[in-house]
Amino acid sequence: MISFALSEEQEMFRQAISEFASREIAPLARECDEQGQYPMELFKKIGALGYLGIPFPAEYGGGNSDYLTAAIMAEELGYASAGIALGIYVHVALALTAIATSGTDQQKRRYLVPGIAGEQVGAWGFAEAGAGSDPGAIKTRARRDSHEYVLSGSKMFITNGTFADFVVVTAMTAPEKKIKGLSLLIVERGTPGFSASRKIPMLGMRAAQTAELVFDDCRVPADNRLGAEDTGFLNVMKTLTLGRIMAAAFAVGLARAASDESLKYAKERVQFSQPIGQFQGLQWMVADMAVEIEAARVLTWQAAWRANQGLPHIKEASIAKLFASEAATRIAGQAVQIHGGAGFTMESPVQRFYRDAKLLEIGEGTSQIHRNVIARQLGL
Repeated sequence: MISFALSEEQEMFRQAISEFASREIAPLARECDEQGQYPMELFKKIGALGYLGIPFPAEYGGGNSDYLTAAIMAEELGYASAGIALGIYVHVALALTAIATSGTDQQKRRYLVPGIAGEQVGAWGFAEAGAGSDPGAIKTRARRDSHEYVLSGSKMFITNGTFADFVVVTAMTAPEKKIKGLSLLIVERGTPGFSASRKIPMLGMRAAQTAELVFDDCRVPADNRLGAEDTGFLNVMKTLTLGRIMAAAFAVGLARAASDESLKYAKERVQFSQPIGQFQGLQWMVADMAVEIEAARVLTWQAAWRANQGLPHIKEASIAKLFASEAATRIAGQAVQIHGGAGFTMESPVQRFYRDAKLLEIGEGTSQIHRNVIARQLGL
């Protein structure tokens, strides 16, 4: 029998991370979105509390906890500010997770330890202008030259790209093998030939810093390769599968924020001599929000539970991410509708939720890619 109750420890953690997010993140959400700036000091603050290391081994400074606890953190951070949470998500769920799952002990001590402490920040260099959903189309090349790789190419839409201390880069080491010829390399900021060529303005998640990264005959030590050569695709998939559980939880948090603002407004806004929440049509909209949030959370927790148990969870992770991200977009759209003209102004938080939510259907695998993954897992 599966229990749907959090353990006492998990509930205490949920309350602690919720209080931290409401105190340190939520008050910055509007300003960071409007100015397109990221509160860099946040990494050290959250790192000092141990929250960046929740799913990682204690020997590297981690919390030695489970993926459900990590999902709880992602939900609470997404609730406070999706744009700010995105930077933390990419650092933890992608960059650090790749190192934790595929790195050597030396690599973990060099990057995972300071990453967990918030003293260094990571980015995930996967997408390219012509290769997002199709990793076989990646053009970035890494040519072996003695004890180094010569890295050439560019990466697009890289969160944390403007300030990351290191980037986990996906590159072709054997182009003739297509996706079987991919490798992962850790590239440090300041390495000759590596630069963030430009910051990319985005529709939503504006607090997160998105950049194009360029590698011009960038020489990377062979010791910075994660895993064996040409095994990058498998390591990418391991990272992304776990990251999708976190992304689903992230979407649940954003959806909750939109729902809570709608419920509050429905109680306060008066039309025709009564709060608009008294009208059945609006009540149904709010009720549907609640249904989708609960369903998305259960799917997310199921995927996290299976990952914790060492059970197959590729299908479950895709189901959770697909449903939660699309639910967040629907709920954010309904939040704007409930607020009417007020919701369409830049002064309203729901317009931010509306803009932020759409990215969750694109990043970590588009909705269409996840439908393909689910279909393949079903035997098609």
